Amino acid sequence: MSDTTVHLALPFIMAAQAQKHVTHNGALRVLDGIVQLSVKDRDLTAPPASPAEGDRYIVAPSATNLWAGWDLNVALWTDGTWLRLPPRTGWRAWVEDEGLLLVYDGSVWIVTTPVELQNMVLLGLGTTADAANPFSAKLNAALWTARTVAEGGSGDLFYTMNKEAAGRDLGLTLQTGYVTKALVGLFGTDKFRLAVSVDGSTFFDGLIVDNATGIVDQPRLPRFKAYTNYDNYVAVDTWTKIAINNTDYNDQSAFDAANNRFVAPVAGTYLFGATLLYKVNASTTARMRGRLVLNGTAEIRGSRGEISGDHISGATALWLQTMVALDANDTVELQGTFRVADGYFAADHTSFWGVKLG
Repeated sequence: MSDTTVHLALPFIMAAQAQKHVTHNGALRVLDGIVQLSVKDRDLTAPPASPAEGDRYIVAPSATNLWAGWDLNVALWTDGTWLRLPPRTGWRAWVEDEGLLLVYDGSVWIVTTPVELQNMVLLGLGTTADAANPFSAKLNAALWTARTVAEGGSGDLFYTMNKEAAGRDLGLTLQTGYVTKALVGLFGTDKFRLAVSVDGSTFFDGLIVDNATGIVDQPRLPRFKAYTNYDNYVAVDTWTKIAINNTDYNDQSAFDAANNRFVAPVAGTYLFGATLLYKVNASTTARMRGRLVLNGTAEIRGSRGEISGDHISGATALWLQTMVALDANDTVELQGTFRVADGYFAADHTSFWGVKLG
């Protein structure tokens, strides 16, 4: 019959044993040293100078002094002396100075705290991952920072995303309440695309960059080019809105041809221009004038122009151009008048155009 337990080697109190309390207390010391094992360090080869009662260490290989021959054993400081606790297979120990959990495999202590995560099927951080989202994280902030040159890195940081083929999708999905509001990436082609949505099903491209040329397109940019399809008669000294009633193009329907004016769909800075072609009524001495007007009343500064002197009907033209900041639903219209004599602004060649700059 053994005088110690099988797994922890705790001493039994034997029949007719004297000083049974010594054996009992020795077993308690071993239990106190082993249960919920947490060691201060695992790198020392010699005892520390001033240990505290109950301090425990995993003795490093090639131990010396009082720990000589105790390699990989647990050293417990108790009652003013070091107690050797030989580990058994399956013992677990928390290393306090490293924040690691070790397990003894019968010959060495193995780190069980992951230092590498390889070929994992699912990983959930603060939430549960599933087949649709095999990596899931629920958090309020995330940081990626470059490994510095001093740390052995390059100081650079690249985040690489790869798709199988040009016809596949690759990008970021930005959502509110799990409803997609924006897409950024390569969708269906290798062109870079930024698209937005209200409902997560209908998307509008705000920006497309052709990967073959680098040319940037803004498909939803408000822009128009319009003209009048009849000769507009205008009296002397009477500012009159020119009936710009047809469009060559009218992106986002920003130009209201029925009311002969541009209506800003959103606030921003806009560039406008116009061409006014003179057509004689009775006298070529008419002085042709033009301007752009904000909200039907205010002349836009820098938009007025005038040509004086005799004109050649169907050949003399006046060009206007200006930039202006608009609020949503502001209107801009083209007006013209004559001094000295009346006249016409010619059909088809009297035009008005504009585009949002930013």
